[in-house]
This record gives sequence, structure tokens and C-alpha cells, in this order.
Amino acid sequence: MTKQVRIGELTLGGGAPLLLVAGPCVIESEEHLLRTGEAIKVVCEACRVPLILKASYDKANRSSGHSFRGPGLEEGLRILERVKAKLGVPVISDVHDVNQVSAAAEVLDILQIPAFLCRQTDLLLAAARSGKPVNVKKGQFLSPWDAGHIVEKLRSAGSEAIVLTERGTSFGYNNLVVDIRSLPVMRSFGYPVLFDVTHSMQLPGGAGNASGGQPQFIPFIARAAVAAGVDGLFMEVHPDPANAPSDGPNMLRLDALPGLLSQLLEVQRAVAPYVNQPSVQTLKADR
Repeated sequence: MTKQVRIGELTLGGGAPLLLVAGPCVIESEEHLLRTGEAIKVVCEACRVPLILKASYDKANRSSGHSFRGPGLEEGLRILERVKAKLGVPVISDVHDVNQVSAAAEVLDILQIPAFLCRQTDLLLAAARSGKPVNVKKGQFLSPWDAGHIVEKLRSAGSEAIVLTERGTSFGYNNLVVDIRSLPVMRSFGYPVLFDVTHSMQLPGGAGNASGGQPQFIPFIARAAVAAGVDGLFMEVHPDPANAPSDGPNMLRLDALPGLLSQLLEVQRAVAPYVNQPSVQTLKADR
């Protein structure tokens, strides 16, 4: 059983209900984020799924320097603060630099460390010392057991509000593969684990100057992750992925969310009695 982490008024892990982190990849405008967030909230309320709204104020790791990055730190946090107040939901966004942590912590309910920065010690320590929960995406280059070093760094700075996210592993060039074993291994560290469904369907750099994706596999891999006992899901959701300025090829269409959540809740109810059976000691010994 993982620890419970409080995020705003919500609880993640420790047998709490399956939680969803969802929203567009990047902040396109205040009106777009508000409209999309409101629609996602309606779906989650109907399904009784706790929601954390996500959107990046800056996509600092785009394939091309000419790609859309978002409104930036100051304007992005202003938008997130306004949307958070209007919708009454917790919000999450990426922090890329130690100098961003203080300002971000004033607005965000949980700070997120992007996958490419998951080993940046100073950034991890600064996020941990902010007093806010920290979600770290495991890098595509990192083994699941090496995520234990991330946990140790965060704990050394006094944080126990730790969340880890699996988002696929590099599998040759321009491809990712999901190793479902990663989920119980990462949960064995004792903290909640999210599965990033849509980024795991990404084909990094697969479109030349941008990433491609295989969204047709989202339902299959999401069901598998829930069956493995993940504590929550991370999904980028957009009303019109084909025209999204970032990550469109791997995002879930907004109108597909209700049906998918219904499926996932059925799977979660079926596996609930079994997901906490393997012992931490057994998993660590199997490494």
C-alpha cells in the first residue's frame, strides 16, 4: 500500500480512489484552458473521479526551436491561478529551473519535474523544499528501480509528499515501450505512482521537427496500467488534437474521455482486492 499524498483537497494513493491528472499539453489561452478544464471536470464529476487540471506554461523541451512553447512563466501562472479559482480544482504544471520553483509554488498545488530533468538534483531539492507535493516523471532513459534515487533526493530535502510517474521507456530511435513491471516496482518505494498514458503513446521526434504518436493504443495501455494497480492516471486531453500546437498526435480527444474513464473504473473495481498483494521485499529482491 502506498502512502497517501494530499494535493489540495484531494488524496492520492494509499487506497484512495483512482485519480486523474488531465488537460491540454500546453496553455493555448485562458479561454481555451478554462473551456477544456470545465468540460473535463464535468466528465470527472459524472464518473466520481478526482481531477487535477494540468497544462504547461512553458514546453521547454520541444523538438524544434521554432515550435510553440506556451505563454511563459508569468503569464502562464496568472492563467492557471484564474482557471483554478473559477473551476475549483487543483492545478499542476512543469517547473524547469530552480528559479521557477518559488513563483510556481505560490500558484500550483503540485509541482511537476519533467522526465528529461528527473536527475537534476538541485531542481529536485528546490521543489521538495517548496513545501508543495512533487510529481517526478521518470525519464525515458531511466530504469524503474533507479527511480528510488529520485525518492531519496526528495526525502533528503524533507519531502514526503512524493509522486512518481511512468511515461514509457526509449525503445530504439523515435519509439517508446511501456514495461508494466515498472508500475509495481516504482510503487514498492512506498509512494503513489501515476501512469502517463498519452506521453507513453508518443513517438519522440517521429514527425521530423516534432513528435508523432499512436493514440489508437491509449485504451489498451490505460486498461493494462489500471489492472496493474496504478494509483492514478495522467492524460493529455484536447477537444481537437489535430490542431493542437503541441503533442496533438498522442493526445486523447475530449469526447473519448467519458467512455474511457468508465472502462477504467470497471477494471479498477475488478482488480482492487489484489493490487496490494505483492510485498515490497519480494519486488526489491526480484530486481
